[in-house]
Amino acid sequence: MLGDLELGYLGVEVPDVAAFGGFLADVVGLVPGDDPATWRNDSKTRRIVVTKGPRADASFLGFEAAGPDEWAATVARLEHVGYRVVHATTEEADLRRVDRLASVESPWGVPVEVALGLAEAEQPFASPLVAGGFVTEGEGFGHVVFATTEFEASHRFVTEGLGLRQTDWVETEIAAGIELEIRFYHCNPRHHSLGLARAPFDLPQRLHHLMVEVADRNDVGYAFDRAWNAGCVVASGLGHHPNDEMFSFYVASPAGFQVEVGHGARLVTEGWNQNRRYDRISTWGHQPIQPPHEAPKVS
Repeated sequence: MLGDLELGYLGVEVPDVAAFGGFLADVVGLVPGDDPATWRNDSKTRRIVVTKGPRADASFLGFEAAGPDEWAATVARLEHVGYRVVHATTEEADLRRVDRLASVESPWGVPVEVALGLAEAEQPFASPLVAGGFVTEGEGFGHVVFATTEFEASHRFVTEGLGLRQTDWVETEIAAGIELEIRFYHCNPRHHSLGLARAPFDLPQRLHHLMVEVADRNDVGYAFDRAWNAGCVVASGLGHHPNDEMFSFYVASPAGFQVEVGHGARLVTEGWNQNRRYDRISTWGHQPIQPPHEAPKVS
């Protein structure tokens, strides 16, 4: 059955909270959440939680269960296959703005939380920059992709523990003798809520990128223009992925990891039978580009 879990929220630790918040607001188009340094892209009270620190990386990842039965089943499955699950106190759950919370350490080194009942915001969602809004209903706030040297252990954790299913995967040569492998996993109709890339060695950042999907194709272009005009590093320009069919671009955040803004991804359906290998990341585009001028940085 599709829809047991959604990608509920992401915690990040960044050296400059103000610069990162300005980037999320002025380039990506998110709006402030219920507390300082929290951000949202829909009616939920928070989707990204930002704390100050030197790591410039993900600090935790939260999956929201569809209901009490799905929450209990996910926690029980993690425990059954041998992962140590820590059940949060009521006070700890309140800090996350959820009704129930359990956490487990992932093989790629980022705590993964299983939450129930992520609170709704008091104010309706409206972004002054993304008039068409974001695609989140029944799919979660977007997706995240991590790089890890613990690739097989991470695959087992995601599939046997969390209960996500592999959607498809990419194997390709990105440079002479350098192979890239990424596996994509779904837990609802979104093509992937989580991606794992095989890293040949430990990288400075585990989080490669987070993705938000806009409902209107034009909002990808508007976001690209904002990134370009702000002098941001556009890590991958406008392009199209063959597996999820997303039209998107990638921009480097002030913390170094990237944000993908996309539109039009295909959906996973019941009985998905297209778990196959792709030999390229992009059908076209997604080339690194630099703005032609030095523009003021977002702050």
